[in-house]
Amino acid sequence: MATLTIDCDGCTMHGTDVCSDCVVTFICDRAPDDAVVFDAAEERALRLLGRSGLVPPLRHEPSAAMSG
Repeated sequence: MATLTIDCDGCTMHGTDVCSDCVVTFICDRAPDDAVVFDAAEERALRLLGRSGLVPPLRHEPSAAMSG
């Protein structure tokens, strides 16, 4: 099973106005340096909710260093 790991410190949108409207920020009030991990089914559900306008869309964009 594939998983998507979102580490906000590696997102190019971290600390911008977009960050406050990200679905990760919307769902989780996480401590700094904690990664948020979703499995494939959860990612699909979040994308569907975002496309439906029920939650803000995922705005995570990995930096070049994070994408390998």
